[in-house]
Amino acid sequence: MSDKPKIKVLVVDDEPDIIEILTYNLEKEGYEVASASDGVKAVQTAGKFKPDVILLDIMMPNQDGVETCRQIRDMEELKNTFIIFLTARSEEYSEVAAFDVGADDYITKPIKPRALVSRIAALFRRESKKEQEVSQIKIKDLTIDRSSFTIDQDGKTITLPKKEFELLYFLAKNPNMVFSRDELLQNIWGADVFVLARTVDVHIRKVREKIGENYITTVKGVGYKFDNN
Repeated sequence: MSDKPKIKVLVVDDEPDIIEILTYNLEKEGYEVASASDGVKAVQTAGKFKPDVILLDIMMPNQDGVETCRQIRDMEELKNTFIIFLTARSEEYSEVAAFDVGADDYITKPIKPRALVSRIAALFRRESKKEQEVSQIKIKDLTIDRSSFTIDQDGKTITLPKKEFELLYFLAKNPNMVFSRDELLQNIWGADVFVLARTVDVHIRKVREKIGENYITTVKGVGYKFDNN
């Protein structure tokens, strides 16, 4: 029997039937599972349970999934936790809001348990590949540290949410190369995650707000590049 610790999954949904079926299928695959029935309880449970993955419903009583995700992303100890939104809503604004606050994936109901388990495995495969990359990049006046998700800018430490960091890291390790929104989506979110192109624009804007406008350049009609000139 393997001594490797189990991957911990927090299931958050206000429908007991969904919690039950997801818990059953995840435990059957070897995951350790905790659950919460609303957003407020989810934040409390996440702080104690420290999950590797959170399956988070959007429409819930007391506090919706978007606000819950925002609060969890502010918790330092959960900065590397994957968050997958579960929702019956397919409106574009819901998807944009989900990725805007730091979601890693987005799955619409009804949920197929086997497909969900496959999506979770895909997240960890992508992360494993990224961990093999160089942990630190020094470019211009920035030191970008992948192990801590921080940027040192002339002695000032800046912490970025996971997807914003990965976007900056990817562009900085390929300086002066122009990438389309689709290319950035595939490299940061993965080809198997359906994300709107606008999500890239939102994340680029947020990175610029934190590190300044002089690093990532918009190439009109094409995409973005890290300007190292």
